Parts: sequence; structure tokens; C-alpha cells
Amino acid sequence: MLAAAQKLSPHAVAEVRELQPLLTQALSMDDAGKLQAINRFFNQHILFRDDQETWGQLDYWASPLESLSRGQGDCEDYVIAKYFSLLAVGMPMSRLRLVYVRAQVGGPNGSLLPHMVLAYYAEPGAEPTILDNLISELRPASRRLDLVPVFSFNSEGLWQGVGSQGAGDPTARLSRWPGVLAKARTEGFQ
Repeated sequence: MLAAAQKLSPHAVAEVRELQPLLTQALSMDDAGKLQAINRFFNQHILFRDDQETWGQLDYWASPLESLSRGQGDCEDYVIAKYFSLLAVGMPMSRLRLVYVRAQVGGPNGSLLPHMVLAYYAEPGAEPTILDNLISELRPASRRLDLVPVFSFNSEGLWQGVGSQGAGDPTARLSRWPGVLAKARTEGFQ
């Protein structure tokens, strides 16, 4: 991971030097501790900026170290960094889903904007806990009435909404996902 960071920037190296001890500590934590630690780290180390400002393009899915190197990213960049970091500390992939949602912004009469969050399932079919960059507190999905799920995915599958009905292969249906998977592996994430 450090060698990959050195190829990106001195800032990436500094961030990895903070991330690696956290990942080591998280290996011995229970799931709740892992979720809290990883969510907090990325919410504190990445400043929200849209892809146009950060990458000069409309939609770019950054790898964890790319986001740390720039120190900024948009919602999916937070989610991708949290997802791969949780996998790195032993979280089973089946417990995590990246969820594309419509987030209600501006109160009950506000607009619905595209957003992405990470969902953690303690067991299959359980109510997920939501990790988000907009609200730093981990909350069960039932307390996130501002989010309307559209689809969810991980490295094993793609689902309509957050249900159990499969919707295909994420590497075939999400054009940016294979690139992120490849970049994350070269950075030392599984």
C-alpha cells in the first residue's frame, strides 16, 4: 500500500501512514468498532468535492488511495474507500453493499439528488446500518428516511434496491466498477 501511495503523491504517503495503523488496530475490533473507525477516518480525511472540481470530469470513481492523495472526493469515493478498507480488516463482503440512492436534501420539500452510501448487514436480511459522508453517525436504514435506495452492489452481485433479488453482474453492468476493482488491488486492497 505504501509503495502504491509513493507513486501518487507525498500526501498519499502521509495518509497511508495514518491509515495502516488504523487498519491493523481494526483487525482486532468487533464489527461495530470497525464500522465506526473506518467511517470516521474517511469522513475526516476526505473533503467533499464534486468530480468536476477534483478530477476535471463529470463522473470519476476514485480508488481509496486516489481519494486520500487528493484529500477530496464525492460520495462514491467515500463509499469505495470505506468498502475496501472494511474488506481489508476482515469484514465479509456479503455484509457490505454500495448503495446508489436518491437523497432528499433541504427538508421534506427539498429535492432528491443522486448519492451513494455504504450499507452493512449484520446478517442476511437484517436491517442495514448506513455509513455516509453526509451524516457521520452510523444509523439503521429505518432512521435514514432521507434516502431512497435505487440499486446496490458489491464485488459479488448487483441488486435492485437493497433487496435480495439479483440484477446481474456488477462488473458487466457498472462500467466504472471493474476499473476501481483493479486500481484497489494494485493499491494493496483485496
